[in-house]
Amino acid sequence: MQAASVLNRKQLLVNLYSAMAFLLYIQLIVIAALVISVALLVRYFPYPSPLIRPLLPARKRWPQQQIRGWLKTGRFHSGYLAYFYRDPKRFPDADNGMLAPADGLLKSADVHDRIRYIVIALSFWDMHIQRSPLAGRVVSVAPHGDVHMDGEGRDFAFLRAKQCPVQQRIVLDTAIGRLAVRLITSVAARRIEVWVAPGETIDRGQRIGKILLGSTVVLEVPEHYVPAVPVGARVWAGQTMLVALEQQAAA
Repeated sequence: MQAASVLNRKQLLVNLYSAMAFLLYIQLIVIAALVISVALLVRYFPYPSPLIRPLLPARKRWPQQQIRGWLKTGRFHSGYLAYFYRDPKRFPDADNGMLAPADGLLKSADVHDRIRYIVIALSFWDMHIQRSPLAGRVVSVAPHGDVHMDGEGRDFAFLRAKQCPVQQRIVLDTAIGRLAVRLITSVAARRIEVWVAPGETIDRGQRIGKILLGSTVVLEVPEHYVPAVPVGARVWAGQTMLVALEQQAAA
């Protein structure tokens, strides 16, 4: 009996030491995790730590100041680039209305020389692939260089807002007549890809190009075509009906 009692006490001591060792091991892991977390917070300050970045919305995950820094160095975070280059499927409705050519905020729809310029501002976090507002034929694709600062540029706030704007102007012949889509960016970003060519027939909502980073897209239409969404509203390329053509025709 005494021998059994001694063995039981020894086993209890062994179990106790094992439990204490396990708790110590857990505490060391927790302390190491805390040290690593603090080190990452300090290293990436004032920007989000990689530990919390995936939990944040896009604007907080990659702050504007950080993105502007990447513009200067040309070294972008791979996660941001993957997000920026996203290309979600868009399914235009059966209506024949004029679609928004870009994601972003509708900034203005002013008229100049009988042409309405519908300006859509894109942020660093918007999807940057542009789509055709209507079906039609590509008449021309005209580039403008980074010194385009006078003449036409003096008349339009959307050009003055860019530091030495770089742009491509895509002219289309459509069922309602001729219209144009301008893809505009600054000299800092300057990269614009156009995916259509003169003479090509394109569909409503078809992808027509891509702008790298912050930019502006301008849709040129005859002055009597008025946007169906208010200035300041958010629109989505190939999805938002920007102009209701039937209502415009009736008017």
